[in-house]
Amino acid sequence: MEFVKEIARRRTFGIISHPDAGKTTLTEKLLLFGGAIQEAGAVKSNKIKKSATSDFMEIERQRGISVATSVLAFIYKDKKINILDTPGHKDFAEDTFRTLTAVDSVIVVIDVAKGVEEQTEKLVEVCRMRNIPMIVFINKLDREGKDAFDLLDEVEQKLGLKVTPLSFPIGMGYDFKGIYNIYEKNINLFSGSSKKNIEETIAFDNLDSPELEKIIGASAAQELRDNLELAEGVYPPFDKDAYLKGEQQPVFFGSALNNFGVRELLDCFINIAPAPRPKKAEERLVNADEKEFSGFVFKIHANMDPKHRDRLAFVKIVSGTFERNTPYLHVRQNKKLKFSSPNAFFAEKKEIVDISYPGDIVGLHDTGNFKIGDTLTSGEELHYKGIPSFSPEHFRYINNADPMKAKQLYKGIDQLMDEGVAQLFTLELNGRKVIGTVGALQYEVIQYRLEHEYGAKCTYENFPVHKACWVEPQDEKNEEFQEFKRVKQKFLATDKKGQLVFLADSQFSLQMTQQKYPTVKLHYTSEFD
Repeated sequence: MEFVKEIARRRTFGIISHPDAGKTTLTEKLLLFGGAIQEAGAVKSNKIKKSATSDFMEIERQRGISVATSVLAFIYKDKKINILDTPGHKDFAEDTFRTLTAVDSVIVVIDVAKGVEEQTEKLVEVCRMRNIPMIVFINKLDREGKDAFDLLDEVEQKLGLKVTPLSFPIGMGYDFKGIYNIYEKNINLFSGSSKKNIEETIAFDNLDSPELEKIIGASAAQELRDNLELAEGVYPPFDKDAYLKGEQQPVFFGSALNNFGVRELLDCFINIAPAPRPKKAEERLVNADEKEFSGFVFKIHANMDPKHRDRLAFVKIVSGTFERNTPYLHVRQNKKLKFSSPNAFFAEKKEIVDISYPGDIVGLHDTGNFKIGDTLTSGEELHYKGIPSFSPEHFRYINNADPMKAKQLYKGIDQLMDEGVAQLFTLELNGRKVIGTVGALQYEVIQYRLEHEYGAKCTYENFPVHKACWVEPQDEKNEEFQEFKRVKQKFLATDKKGQLVFLADSQFSLQMTQQKYPTVKLHYTSEFD
């Protein structure tokens, strides 16, 4: 059965971490093994002149950070692998949370010197809530860092995970000699010379072999034997079922920049990681092997190709097959749409695909039909949940700096908001536009993209708001709600969907409002049950 075989071949996963732990570099190296690129680039290194393949927005190249989630696909050992590389920077956390709705498993990257950092904790918490299987990759072993056992403890305590190492470092930093692969029972020796090409490995089946002393020295050999014995005593053996249920997390060590330990990670990953998993819709649980097609939009990106003003909606296929030129139901608009050129991705390179299977990510050219969270199906009314808008932390008025370009500015803001870069609120009192973001860096990204992609200039003005809360009245007609609207008029706005939002100027005023109007519920996310 071709269809079932294709599903079993798919592995769709996200890479998450704190900024600078080496996510994008790891993505590049995985692509290198997939034969998708000949020479991997690093985000910041001056030694490697090639810029990273997965960072394609100009502002990312200038800053050396990833601000949009890229989708990359490649084939490795007959498995079709879809990677979603997410931004680590906390100002772009919303994009990452949304991406996590589209992955079947996750690789968490941790910097050996810094250990578990704040952003990693938040993202892992989201994965734990959803029981997403996780593999941990401890990166940058060629630098001085924390002891391997201390790191494993920290991952367990701070992230609340149950770990088991599947590889173990031999030395670290200056003394880094290589890695013993517990999963495959062999040793990889680190030469440190070849950053761009794939490292050769020496297989060792027997740790007691005197050859080991010859190659890594007597003290390193003894230390490795002791460490492995200790690891075996302390950590449970790897249990694939527990991993798939999100109850156990295997750990690998390596150095992505030096391409070390990455092959072990990938080989183990394709063996143990889950094929496309069932997904919960409001109506029912949908399995990947169902005949009828369904999928949802988890990201919209405008102007992926600066030469053509296009918007792409990224759709994760949940069940059935998605075929080119076939009409599918857009559930929210209740109309049929068909797509003549669905794209598959390799960073900036896109190719048109005739048929896609569950687990795949397809890019659909969009003229404004899609919003984040929309569902497409063969005809059934399904609504996939779990892509809310979060309450922003920063608020600014947006002003048009060039009256001749008002139309371009309006169109630009409209499209960037659909993409989920930030949220737009329109004040009820005077119709002024306020942009709310999770992080301050997004204002720069919006300004930059408005100018370079839409030819519009904007300026910002501070707007002192503590929190945006979505308003849910018990009864729209009751007097309390009418009074709330009258008294709080200058703090009320509507979001892009027309939902009423209360912009509280302080924690105190938020508490007072809740006490005074108990029947008016205030929510920090736009999706409430």
